[in-house]
Amino acid sequence: MPSIEMKVNGKAVSGTVEGRTLLVEFLRQGLGLTGTHVGCDTGQCGACVVHLNGAAVKACNVFAADAAGGEVTTIEGMANADGSLGVIQAAFQANHGLQCGFCTPGMVMSAAALLKENPSPGEHEIREYLEGNICRCTGYHNIVKSIQAAATELGATRVAAE
Repeated sequence: MPSIEMKVNGKAVSGTVEGRTLLVEFLRQGLGLTGTHVGCDTGQCGACVVHLNGAAVKACNVFAADAAGGEVTTIEGMANADGSLGVIQAAFQANHGLQCGFCTPGMVMSAAALLKENPSPGEHEIREYLEGNICRCTGYHNIVKSIQAAATELGATRVAAE
């Protein structure tokens, strides 16, 4: 079995994987990072979204070997250095953007990718961006509200830094 190395949440990691091992399996079983969820195994639900080299990808559609040498950020990597919730995570909590929480990691990772591309998206843009993420509990209203709140908070943080 080939050995792979990559950075996950800023830390160098390595492991041996079969060629057919999916990135989501490597993260969950190989590294114990169980925040990335497996919802459908077909790339339709978005529960497994992570960032690979800065881009949002569905980890059930990427072989671990293809991520070798790359940088992966999971939901665990979205927390602040002290372990407290990051801005987007806190916005989801404060605005009730979750119910059962199963889809939440993928939603947060997709939201982070969206806000990186567009720091101030409108409701329509948010809903359109989240088309690849399925939530079976909510009507998406509070998820959209959470992303808008995170955008506002991140915008205020950017202004304060300048």
